[in-house]
Amino acid sequence: MIARQVALVPESENISVDIREIVRVAAALQKQVTRDFGPIWEIAATVDGFGALEDVPLGYWPVILVEDVPDAAGVHLDRFGQPFALVEVGNSWSLTASHETLEMLADPFGNRLVAGSSPEPSQGRVEFLVEVCDPSEDERFAYTVNSVLVSDFYTPRYFDPVTASGVQYSFTGAITRPREVLQGGYLSWHNSPDDHWYQLTFFGSRRQFRDLGVLARDGRSLREIIDSLTPQTRRLSKLAPDDIPLRAAVAAAEASQTGSVARADYLREQIEELARGRSETLDSGQGRRQRADALRAEIGEIKHDSGSPQRTPVSPREFTDKAAAKAAGADNAAERTQSEADDAAERP
Repeated sequence: MIARQVALVPESENISVDIREIVRVAAALQKQVTRDFGPIWEIAATVDGFGALEDVPLGYWPVILVEDVPDAAGVHLDRFGQPFALVEVGNSWSLTASHETLEMLADPFGNRLVAGSSPEPSQGRVEFLVEVCDPSEDERFAYTVNSVLVSDFYTPRYFDPVTASGVQYSFTGAITRPREVLQGGYLSWHNSPDDHWYQLTFFGSRRQFRDLGVLARDGRSLREIIDSLTPQTRRLSKLAPDDIPLRAAVAAAEASQTGSVARADYLREQIEELARGRSETLDSGQGRRQRADALRAEIGEIKHDSGSPQRTPVSPREFTDKAAAKAAGADNAAERTQSEADDAAERP
């Protein structure tokens, strides 16, 4: 399986998002993709944060953070037919980044269709556009990863013909039956007999069917066209400060940060202890080496002396004791010399 590579990156240095926040959100999206999304959709992918578009290696699909894109947010195709996404920054931009990243991974080119029974019974079998986050995109159905707010998404079982017990239709379990649309979400499909596109939306107090007519492709993907025809969707990157899911995520992030700071402090302390211990080990090792060298030198002299015909051979124990005594004598002589020098310096 070839892993898809996604880059989370600001459009320019003027974007009001710190690189540390980009890296933190990228790590959360990587965990979401690896742990939650990938096994369900059988997709392998990496998500990495970068400080500038110029830093993104070739082969990555960029999710680009921009200041304001009210009518252009979502996944697009560049002039070489490769996908990229635009995400508006705000106090909840991680939710939109998660949404666009997952939809890009499930359908990179925005034209993937899955056949199934229409929510409108009179239409029979139709083709649904695969947009894995749209039916439950509202923040009420989001969840957190590493204390970062991310989007719910439906599973491949979302298009099953009938409801079955024990089946997971969306990751959080918010969707409880096939082709269900939750408040704040929508679902789009193509009806072959009249060539029209339809939607089931839930933007107000009740669900509604919409007839979008025949789509003029004009080089754009189906997803780009559908997104442009669905202006009722909320700008989830800029939730109200008192929004309950947002406040819960912020509180969780603050609590998590306390633990992260504490861990960083004790890791730095441990690094300092390891460095200090290494230095002390080197110092003590150097002293032992110097002492050993001095003993070897004395032993060499004793060996030389013991080789003389005038000397009486010594036993190994005497040999070692003699060397140690001589080395100690040299130390004592050095101390006496230093003491005499100190006395001379003190005399007038």
